[in-house]
Amino acid sequence: MRKHLIGAAGLTGVTALLVGCSSAPAQTATGTDVAPTPEQVKALFADWNNALATGDAQKVADRYAPNAVLLPTVSNQVRSTRAEIVDYFEHFLLNKPSGEILDSHVAVLDADDAIDAGTYRFALSKDGKASTVDARYTFVYEKIGGKWLIVNHHSSAMPEQV
Repeated sequence: MRKHLIGAAGLTGVTALLVGCSSAPAQTATGTDVAPTPEQVKALFADWNNALATGDAQKVADRYAPNAVLLPTVSNQVRSTRAEIVDYFEHFLLNKPSGEILDSHVAVLDADDAIDAGTYRFALSKDGKASTVDARYTFVYEKIGGKWLIVNHHSSAMPEQV
């Protein structure tokens, strides 16, 4: 996976890739893993977004691998431990976020690794005031113990107003 991550990081820098949320990929009759479809990778975003909807930072953090790195939209701090990821979401969830993919580009690297990158929009509500934020994102997923988890998540607000 680490060799894929290095290649994925370079690929991400050159090309925007995007993904969502889905069920785990199918297995063959012999039990050999089959690479997920782009649609299955895109469906992973829905799982993450549903975790946001619970308002529980622990449930959101459960979507991340133990060694995950989060480069969040509304914090300058790189989050590289579960405690740091939980801390970020405890604050972010106060805004009652709900995400929507605007543009998704998926790269399936192999049966256990995939990247989804693109743009998304968050509807937020803070102090009774509704707002939206458009951002770029990259999710790097790895299947660990049979479960798709986020190993790297980068999100940054769009630099230009639409």
